[in-house]
Amino acid sequence: MALPIDPTALDSEDIGEERATLEMTHEEAVEHVREVFTDAGFGIATEFSPSELLNEKIGANRDPYYVLGACNPNMADRALDASDNRIGALFPCNVVVWQEEPGVQTVYHISIMRAARLLGMAPDDEVMADIIADTGELVDEAFSNL
Repeated sequence: MALPIDPTALDSEDIGEERATLEMTHEEAVEHVREVFTDAGFGIATEFSPSELLNEKIGANRDPYYVLGACNPNMADRALDASDNRIGALFPCNVVVWQEEPGVQTVYHISIMRAARLLGMAPDDEVMADIIADTGELVDEAFSNL
């Protein structure tokens, strides 16, 4: 089956990709990211460590990898209305932290609002554009404070 869009034609702005490098331990980075996103207006709805789970369940021997499920309730409410509730399948907005090497962590995020629009789950209209812009400002604030 061919993909309906060409992923190689997308750039990081199309998906709202953000990336930062932190020079600290993995645990310090996770706590720092949690604090920065909370300060920017996000709550952390869920969090877990896929690496711990995979290492325990199948002996994967993965380096530290952590997922913070960030959510701004006002943005989530607006996005649900704009997408006829479909965007909820992508909730929450995940921010991941993985260890590149001891003392060096990568923080990574893509915009589920932009992804939902690309996937046809949310409209390509002014209402959704405003939600994307508003959410993007919050994410930009968080990443600028990392």
